[in-house]
Amino acid sequence: MKTPLRSGLILAIVATSALALSACSSSGGKQDEGKGADTPRQTIALITHSAKGDTFWDIVREGAEAAAAKDNIELKYYSDPEGAGQAKLIRNAVDQKVDGIAVTLAKPDAVASAVEKATDAGIPVVGLNSGIDHWQDLGVLEYFGNDETIAGTAFGEQLNEVGAKKTLCVIHESGQVAQEARCKALKEEFKGKTEIQYVDGGNMPDVKSSLTSKLQSDKKIDFVSTLAAPIATTAVEAVADADSKAKVATFDTNKELVKAIKNGDIQWAIDQQPYLQGYLAVDGLWLYNTNGNTSGGGSQPVLTGPAIVDKSNVDDISKWAENGTR
Repeated sequence: MKTPLRSGLILAIVATSALALSACSSSGGKQDEGKGADTPRQTIALITHSAKGDTFWDIVREGAEAAAAKDNIELKYYSDPEGAGQAKLIRNAVDQKVDGIAVTLAKPDAVASAVEKATDAGIPVVGLNSGIDHWQDLGVLEYFGNDETIAGTAFGEQLNEVGAKKTLCVIHESGQVAQEARCKALKEEFKGKTEIQYVDGGNMPDVKSSLTSKLQSDKKIDFVSTLAAPIATTAVEAVADADSKAKVATFDTNKELVKAIKNGDIQWAIDQQPYLQGYLAVDGLWLYNTNGNTSGGGSQPVLTGPAIVDKSNVDDISKWAENGTR
């Protein structure tokens, strides 16, 4: 299954991948010891909306730590799935007088005043992963991540290509702007019927039971479209428990997800390269603080995806997935 993506997007992915890899060793993205920057020590806070058990953020953090090691940075990592909690973490970082803040903007309204406090204090802030439509309004310097509309459209095209008739798009974090955008674009592109279901991504037993019940009651669902790798693997279990014939595809990957694509349990994944998001966000702050550089000229996001991973190319990334970097 091949979906043509915009040529400019592909060039952006190639360029950013080359930037990250140029500073990493060939052993799974780990930084060679003794080759870090000799610039003054900086402290950077990485603040995400990670929920407990979401392996996606382990990969983001791997990338951020690799950049920190290269750039002589002390990385402070914090997370809270709630917008108010994230805002508090940003304010705490400001009070600590960090040299830069990288933050996900999943709930932009909730963190707006905290971001403003940081910028008013002269602390550079970059966005990553979520909030591509909001980062400039918040006064953020740069943005590193996926274009969720392009990603959702690509997913819808894949569903059309395989002849799906009805899909369940599973949102596991209510109010998260990136997830809402994915399902919206998928629904607009997909020629079949799309139904959206909300589940509590922090409670996998609840996710499994909710999906099982839905699949048992609606046998017309022939595809389950999830927005994270752990939700996808749980959906596979729900399909079996419901004795459903539905297939599963997803956004995002991890080690187990890549294996599931190889063995046919999951049809494909839309990869946004989370390692690259963490790496570029931290490295972007170091570049700004040491040389005044801004990627994208301060007006354009730096795209790290989407890219489609299926059986035709999964072997190409499996070794990186084993290292925990894809």
